[in-house]
Amino acid sequence: MRYILSPSLLAADFGRLAEDAGAVRAAGAQYLHLDVMDGHFVPSISFGMPVIRSLRRISPLVFDVHLMIADPDRYLADFAEAGADIITVHAETVLHLDRTLNAIHDLGLKAGVALNPATPLSVLDWVLPQADMVLLMSVNPGFGGQQFLPYSLDKIRALRSLMQARGLETDIEVDGGVTLRNAEAVLDAGANVLVAGSAVFRGDAGANTAAFTEILRKREAAR
Repeated sequence: MRYILSPSLLAADFGRLAEDAGAVRAAGAQYLHLDVMDGHFVPSISFGMPVIRSLRRISPLVFDVHLMIADPDRYLADFAEAGADIITVHAETVLHLDRTLNAIHDLGLKAGVALNPATPLSVLDWVLPQADMVLLMSVNPGFGGQQFLPYSLDKIRALRSLMQARGLETDIEVDGGVTLRNAEAVLDAGANVLVAGSAVFRGDAGANTAAFTEILRKREAAR
């Protein structure tokens, strides 16, 4: 199992996205987490294909595109063309999750499923083998800088246990309120991909990224 940091550019300075993306890459980040918000599924609006396409020209990192939008199926091909490597859709926003995951794979990309805090793991029962990653929201989506919901740790543990029982090593990504203070607890619960926004970009993005990647490096070495 790989341990990965996916800094969320939602918390970056939008006037210097290229510089911030470069800073986290230089400090060891493997992914960039790109939160696409539409003002319908979540109350905020962030950015879309043009921004991702522009970043793709200057960054070789894995683009971890998290679609917090209604009816994401309409835009899958557009995000693939813009440079996504992973597209994650919310189970709450699609009518036919099986079909959507297959459509993402047909585009040559990895497919992820995101669950809001109150959404039960049971929605994954029949599609879990098709998901390359499950993203568990540890805050209610729509805004950066929120506090981690403590019961998320139990949900992470339950999902990892479910995967182990089925012989799966699917990535578990956790998004929302992840900090240097709680990262170890999130990893101990069974996550292996950490999304961090404010904890990376508030202050020195390079130094904060390096601190996260050191935690992950030690975890890798201890396996």
